[in-house]
Amino acid sequence: MKVMILAAGRGERLRPLTDSLPKPLVEVSGKPLIVYHIEKLAAAGYNEIVINHAWLGHKLVETLGDGSQWQVNIQYSQETSALETGGGIKQALSLLGDEPFLVINGDIFIDELPVIATLESNKLAHLWLVDNPVQHPNGDFALHGSQVSDVGSDKLTFSGMGVYHPQLFKGTPEGAFALAPLLRQAMADGLVSGSHYNWYWCDVGTIERLAHIEERETNKVR
Repeated sequence: MKVMILAAGRGERLRPLTDSLPKPLVEVSGKPLIVYHIEKLAAAGYNEIVINHAWLGHKLVETLGDGSQWQVNIQYSQETSALETGGGIKQALSLLGDEPFLVINGDIFIDELPVIATLESNKLAHLWLVDNPVQHPNGDFALHGSQVSDVGSDKLTFSGMGVYHPQLFKGTPEGAFALAPLLRQAMADGLVSGSHYNWYWCDVGTIERLAHIEERETNKVR
């Protein structure tokens, strides 16, 4: 299964760090966020990785190269301006192929990759949901057994990790568009499965959260 790491965001709330770096190159314990993902993917046997980029994207290419230092193959999908999640994935479909692929947000921090199963033949997506963090108390989607719905109480937060079938993007427009409305339509049609992700997860959206992860990783080393 191929993997796409989303790395095109501007990272406004991490300024001034992101004034001179793309968000996924911000470091935790001396290592860029995106390298943690690449190392985990390589260790799990995922060696075909696509990375999209926009803001200061040349620095991602310069830092990561072709991925050979991690024994993976990295290809890049360059965006002149950020295409949002949906548009960014659609533009990269030519690199991702005709089979389902894993997508991971480049600005999250996780301890472990989720257990990735083959996408069910009657589904267009599989999402991993996490317990609602303080900054997002109302969640995004409800999990009913293995089915994800936009309707229901006790909603969980979308982790930024999912497996998608290329057919999910059939008929979508060119250019920038969000992923969430596409997923909600697929949910309404019963085409989205999901799982609860139980490992450590953090959306690295602010300087404060970055500092928390840094402290956590430092304490783990001790």
